Amino acid sequence: TSGEVLYKDQDLFGLAPEERAREGLFLAFQYPVEIPGIANSTLLREGLNATREHRGEPELDAIDFLQIAKAKADVLEMDPAMLNRAVNHGFSGGEKKRNEILQMAIMEPELAVLDETDSGLDVDALKVVAQGVQEVRNDRPELGVLAITHYQRLLNYLEPDAVHILIDGRIVESGGPELAQRLEAEGYEAWR
Repeated sequence: TSGEVLYKDQDLFGLAPEERAREGLFLAFQYPVEIPGIANSTLLREGLNATREHRGEPELDAIDFLQIAKAKADVLEMDPAMLNRAVNHGFSGGEKKRNEILQMAIMEPELAVLDETDSGLDVDALKVVAQGVQEVRNDRPELGVLAITHYQRLLNYLEPDAVHILIDGRIVESGGPELAQRLEAEGYEAWR
C-alpha cells in the first residue's frame, strides 16, 4: 500500500498509463477487458504510433501497419479478421489472450508484465499463447518478460531465465527453472 516502483529511474506511480506505455512498459491482464466500438487495428495502430512518436520515429500509415499486424497475427494463429473486430468484444478467453500477445508483439515494449496469461486457457490455447511469447522474445531478445503464474504448465512452454517465489508480497526464494518444478512438487507450504 506504499512505496515506489522504479523503472528507468522514474516512479511508475507518478506516470499515467499511456506515459508508462510510451516508456516501453506493457501489461497483459489476467482478465482482458472488452472495448466495444474501438476496432482492434485502431487501438494497436494509434498505440504504436504514439510510442513511435515518443521515440522520435515516423508514424506508420494504415497500409504499412496492417502488413505488420497481419504477419504478427499469423504467428499467433489468429484470424486476421479479428483486427477489424472491437477490442476483445465477443472474443473467447483464448482469443483475448492471443490478442494481448499480439498487442505485445506490435507495441514492441522493452518490458512486458504478463499477469496470469495462462488463466482460463485450455492446453492448446496455452501452447499457442506461450509460443507467441517465445516468438516475440526470439524477434526481440532484449525484451524483458515478467510472467506471473501459479502453475508450472506455462513454464513448460516458456523458458524462464529466473524464477521467483512470491508469498505475502515478498520474494521468499529465487532460482532457475528447477525452482518452479520444486514448487510444483512441494507446494507453497514448503516456504511458509
